[in-house]
Amino acid sequence: MFTGIIEEIGKVRSLKKAGESAQMSVEARTILEDIHEGDSICVSGACLTVVAYDANAFTLDVSPETLSATTLGELKPGDAVNLERAIKAGGRFGGHMVSGHVDGVGTLIRKTAQGNAQVLTFSAPGEILSTSVPKGSMAVDGVSLTINEIGGESFSVSIIPHTARMTTLGVRGIGSRVNLEADLIGKYVRRILNQRDEGEKSAHGKIDLGFLSEHGFA
Repeated sequence: MFTGIIEEIGKVRSLKKAGESAQMSVEARTILEDIHEGDSICVSGACLTVVAYDANAFTLDVSPETLSATTLGELKPGDAVNLERAIKAGGRFGGHMVSGHVDGVGTLIRKTAQGNAQVLTFSAPGEILSTSVPKGSMAVDGVSLTINEIGGESFSVSIIPHTARMTTLGVRGIGSRVNLEADLIGKYVRRILNQRDEGEKSAHGKIDLGFLSEHGFA
């Protein structure tokens, strides 16, 4: 589990694809201060497992599912990525609950200045927007952000100068693709409501004594 508070910006050393999978090496400093094989690291929103490391970088395996569901397969050596280690029990929870399981990919379609902030508008898949609410949370490339507004096919967030400086969002240009993870609570609520609706439909369609009596068979 993560919080969406980025610890540092890392740099891709290599991305080696083998069939439908890949192995990625990322250069870092802060992340390497306390790292072990098997640790979970959130890389631009995707939870990955450390399989090796040295004094300057760590290596991660990337599964076919992750490559297909995220932007990680588009990375090149030298590209910047947002990094966060899994939260420690008892640690400060400064952002929101981020699982590192990317729900889909969005695209930056508008970027405007508003006081000391930048307002970023992203297009997003409908299933992500359906679990989101204004003033709710969204992880964008692993960054915990508060949703300003939601449109039919997009949402907007504001980033302050600190966020622009400490994450890759400050240098994202129009057309940039980003990993999106909707609020975990919203996804559970939608799932529960869908199951309830399906249950009601099933109950209405069930053939029992009440149904037969109502239709003159008992």
